[in-house]
Amino acid sequence: MVLSLSQKVSQINLGFSVFDQLSYSDSALPFGDVLSADRVRDIFAEHGALFGSGENDCWNTGLTLWSFIGQVLQDGKQSSCQAAITRAIKYLVEQGRRPPGGDSGEYCRARHKLDASALKHVAVEIAANMSTRNPVHWLWHKKRVKLVDGFTFTLPDTPENQAAFPQANTQEPGIGFPIARACAVLSLADATIGDLAMGPYLGKETGETALLRKVLGAFKPGDVMLADRYFCSFFMLAILKLRGVDVCMRLHQCRQIDPDQVRWLGPNDYIDTWYRPQRAQWMHQKLYDSIPEQMDIRIVTFNATTENQTEPLQVVTTLLDPKKYPAADMGVLYGYRWHAELDIFAIKQSLNLDQLRCKTPDMIGRELWTTLLGYNLVRWVGAQAAAVHDKLPRQMSFTLACNTLLTQWLNPPDTSFRKILGQYHLRQIAGNPVGQRPGRIEPRVIKRRTQRYPLMTQPRNQYK
Repeated sequence: MVLSLSQKVSQINLGFSVFDQLSYSDSALPFGDVLSADRVRDIFAEHGALFGSGENDCWNTGLTLWSFIGQVLQDGKQSSCQAAITRAIKYLVEQGRRPPGGDSGEYCRARHKLDASALKHVAVEIAANMSTRNPVHWLWHKKRVKLVDGFTFTLPDTPENQAAFPQANTQEPGIGFPIARACAVLSLADATIGDLAMGPYLGKETGETALLRKVLGAFKPGDVMLADRYFCSFFMLAILKLRGVDVCMRLHQCRQIDPDQVRWLGPNDYIDTWYRPQRAQWMHQKLYDSIPEQMDIRIVTFNATTENQTEPLQVVTTLLDPKKYPAADMGVLYGYRWHAELDIFAIKQSLNLDQLRCKTPDMIGRELWTTLLGYNLVRWVGAQAAAVHDKLPRQMSFTLACNTLLTQWLNPPDTSFRKILGQYHLRQIAGNPVGQRPGRIEPRVIKRRTQRYPLMTQPRNQYK
């Protein structure tokens, strides 16, 4: 039987419709228009990434995307490909459609057809839409603050992954794992991830600062970048200033300040003049010429409140007005930098990004951006709960928001039932805020003893 045009459209829309069936996309909610089924489908269409409209096609773009997101949000046995197929069978039977077979190969081939650039487009657009809708009391001095941090993760030990992401050169071949480095841009207000750049762990232009230059488009004029001292350089501050972006970061340990050459604004608060160094190898001459020869930089010194900080912190910022941005407020702002560590921990541990599972670099890109898309969906749910119940998104539990999203993800597509259940979900999330733990110190020790297997010192096949 040849499918008609309307049947093909219905086939393509299958799976995308789950985004409209989620109660959190209800237009009555504050962030209900952040994402819709039509917009997700249109993004994949813009990238020429729609597939599965044939009469014998079961795994189309929407169903494959729905299954893959559900897979990365799950833990343990429920994160396997077979578990994803089981959920797809349930969903299709409820829709009155032909379910797929039990062979995971067909589903895995469908995942290969998902376009990584389209997945990234959807994830980044969720963050951008959230950012424009954040209420003022979620912001810092009415400014959108973006967190920046780098991290690494490992990949399966396959020849393809080793060629693209070589393992550390301190490990013998066949013993270690391919390793990738990433630099992420996150929102301080709602914790969504605005962009991410990934590259090999070793090699030229693979450091965190090089990766950051690839995601500067995530910053808009008026934003503030909050980062650690690794990113504190004249060129980075100048490039951001040219874009209308201010910074707040710790002073790099290699930069020396002459107290006699600064202009004091108050106790422990002064402005220093930095001068443009010689052009870096990665920098084009045109960009170098556009950078000013000198730049005023404000430095605020304050004492940390944590027990493991023994030296005063020197915070660098391009927000020069001490009346509009008091020194105490700059110290509070820099204290929020730790949220980047917590957000990356949630991505790596709760969503299993610490060790990806796909065996080729192309599929690694798809798995990475599907995971980040799922992460932003979870943060979207948390922001809904915060907005409805007059709290802050950072008070919402990521794990609880993820669990409630999965409950809605797998429920029958009954709109009234979903909306009622969604109201209870948002109330539950808001009613269990995470605790405030300033200055918390946890020793890096464990109580439970693990099995004492010796470390691998040669490839596994040699043991056999």
